[in-house]
Amino acid sequence: MEDKNQTTVTEFRFLGLTGQLRQEIILFIMSLSVYLVTLWANLGMITLIWTDSRLHTPMYFFLSHLSFVDICSSSSIAPKMLCDIFVEKKGISFLGCAAQMWFFGLFVAMECFLLASMAYDRYVAICKPLLYTLIMSQPVCVQLVVGPYAMALISTMTHTTLTFCLPFCGPNVINHFFCDIFPLLSLACVDTWNNKLVFCILAGAVGVLSGLIITASYVCILLTILQMKSADGRQKAFSTCSSHLAVVSILYGTLFFIYVRPNSSSSLGLNKVVSLFYTVVIPMLNPLVYSLRNKEVKDAFRRKFERKTLSER
Repeated sequence: MEDKNQTTVTEFRFLGLTGQLRQEIILFIMSLSVYLVTLWANLGMITLIWTDSRLHTPMYFFLSHLSFVDICSSSSIAPKMLCDIFVEKKGISFLGCAAQMWFFGLFVAMECFLLASMAYDRYVAICKPLLYTLIMSQPVCVQLVVGPYAMALISTMTHTTLTFCLPFCGPNVINHFFCDIFPLLSLACVDTWNNKLVFCILAGAVGVLSGLIITASYVCILLTILQMKSADGRQKAFSTCSSHLAVVSILYGTLFFIYVRPNSSSSLGLNKVVSLFYTVVIPMLNPLVYSLRNKEVKDAFRRKFERKTLSER
């Protein structure tokens, strides 16, 4: 009985995305390019926000943390995936797999809660503009960032610990390109129904709580906008929310497709492609969406570029 209860698997192996050399070369070039753009765009966004005094507002304070989370979530998956593309034995240690699942889960949950904090910020800015500076004080902004980190940490620590306390006796091949929870649970030597239930409860709490805050905020925002008599005021209010809504729609739509939609063996390949999108591509899209759709960010970029041009003359 003791031998059966002990974990005998010391490492896991990934099947990866594809086994064809031509596709692997294309995948490597595209993934590396996207990852480098992710690092450059998010680091650029953070630098711009912290160096431009006009962007020292709660909205951009949250955005700088969103960029930091995007860098971390992408870096927990992309470097390992890129190294594995041309390697025949795509392996990861038991502890390495646990660390990858923990870090990625932490930053995905953190992003959901951060988007909720940003939605609340937009609600206060549009629905209570006269009280905005009073309500969104610096201590409140810090709490709206620290709180999401704490809740994400509790959620991720719980399901990661429960997962890696399970006995893994073999096989050790994960039908994925990173340590995602459901492909990993399928390798356990015992019934994992309780683990799946706990994960669904925790993930549901993260998704439902953050989703309710976002939905309630935008319902109030929409009602306020519809009551505005000025067309310019309505357009300005919509423009300040459009970037955030785009980011929310992309992230929640992708997570819903992966973790809520019923799975089947025929959809494993599609799930991998969608997983590649939300692990590698979405962290790149967020700063691009905000920089392309936000006038203040574009103006800050232009001022920074003009200063650099003048200093070089």
